[in-house]
Amino acid sequence: MRLVSLLLFLIFTLLPFTAGHILPGLLEGRSREQKVWVREGSSAVLPCHLGPRKTRESSKQLPDKISVLWKRHGGSVHQEPHVVLEVGYSGLQKTAQLMKPRVSLQDSALRNGNFSLRIVPVRREDAGLYEAQVKYRTEVHSCLVELGVITVTLSPPSPVIESEMLSMSCNSSHRASLVETCWFHKEHLGPTSRTFCSLSGTLSILHPAMSDAGSWRCQLRYSDKEIISATFNLQILGFDGPSSPVVYAAAGSVADLPCTLTYLPRALGMRVVAAHWSHLAGGHLEEKSTSQNLSSRSFPLHVPMVGPGDAGQYRCAVSVGHRTISRDVTLAVLTVTPSIQGPVSEGTRLLLICSLIHAQGHERFQWTHLDSAPIKSKLALATPHSLEGHSSRVGPTLEIPQVSQKDMGTWECSVHGPEGRLGAVQYDLQITGAQVSSAPSIFSGQITFWLTLTLFLLLAVCVVALALQKRAQAPAFPALEGMFAASVPWKPMEEKQKGKMQQTEC
Repeated sequence: MRLVSLLLFLIFTLLPFTAGHILPGLLEGRSREQKVWVREGSSAVLPCHLGPRKTRESSKQLPDKISVLWKRHGGSVHQEPHVVLEVGYSGLQKTAQLMKPRVSLQDSALRNGNFSLRIVPVRREDAGLYEAQVKYRTEVHSCLVELGVITVTLSPPSPVIESEMLSMSCNSSHRASLVETCWFHKEHLGPTSRTFCSLSGTLSILHPAMSDAGSWRCQLRYSDKEIISATFNLQILGFDGPSSPVVYAAAGSVADLPCTLTYLPRALGMRVVAAHWSHLAGGHLEEKSTSQNLSSRSFPLHVPMVGPGDAGQYRCAVSVGHRTISRDVTLAVLTVTPSIQGPVSEGTRLLLICSLIHAQGHERFQWTHLDSAPIKSKLALATPHSLEGHSSRVGPTLEIPQVSQKDMGTWECSVHGPEGRLGAVQYDLQITGAQVSSAPSIFSGQITFWLTLTLFLLLAVCVVALALQKRAQAPAFPALEGMFAASVPWKPMEEKQKGKMQQTEC
């Protein structure tokens, strides 16, 4: 009985001591092997951390002195492992020469229980089985992580030039047989077919366009039913905007022809950039300008005053390194030709012809009479009186059968296409004799009335003035006139006064 008690005492005494020196990972249970797949050139994190139970138990007890050792077994577990990264109890760090600038611990504070290994960037030869051993006190914690690398290859290498043939291939370090490769563009199958899948894993695009840029995902399916995928961003160096832009400008205005790259060349590692503009005129290219700007991706051509001779096709050629990409830009010029030059007489017939030099064929024209009232700033689709019942305002030719005051002002010919308004040109219509002929009849009657009233008032003033003048005249011999009034009888005096009044009136 005493012997049995002694054996039990020895077992329980030695058990805690030997527990820390059993097989790695025994305290947490043996770590299951994990698989991490990453694309070559991206970053990888090989996870290794304490489990939730162990973290709760040791969160306040992890010592300051912790050692971490990451080893790589290579392509299989049977190969001799070599050290990748080692952090000693003192904090001294040792790194393999080939991976020295690329590996580090994800969490520098090891007491947090996170011992994951970070690799940036990942190379194809980094694929293999990695093992971590974490030691603190008498405990040992281990992790096993298999790193698989997916490689996406572009031919020619990035950056891809617009309209140059492109080939993309996808493979991985998985050791099973490849069964099928599928390509997805922005999570849609394509662009060659609705379901582009092949055995070779190579996708060819004869004429890559800007619509082919963006997120791509290749999916690899193997004979052991393993499915691996990788996503990458395809950058295509080309031009912003439509493939064949057209600029509509009025004669006499200013025009800027666009030439803008999709990316800043310096951001793609390109230092030599030059843009050259040329004009296709008379069957040969005429040099326009050459510019160099390393801090911008835009190289527009400025035309200070557009003329009919400037219409046509232009070419912007940008030299990026040893390659050149080009884009054609069309300049269409709008002009208005009147049937009568200069001011137009009222009542005459006028034609305004809107012409588009170097038209594309899908344009349509519309005439608009701009409102000349200062309180209105927007366009007014007013219908002049002379146009009612005559030709429509839609079309390149505007006909005014009889020009009147209502037609005077600015007329605009706008060009429209499927995408909306494209451009416009204006014509200022001046009419001779418009002030006299345009006065309404009611104003003529008012003028006559006021003239008559003025003459009547002047005549009345003259009559009143004459009457006042007669009363103001005094007699020449007042004493003699009194004597006659006293001695002469009434009737003879009355006859004399009548004769005197008649003489005065004469």
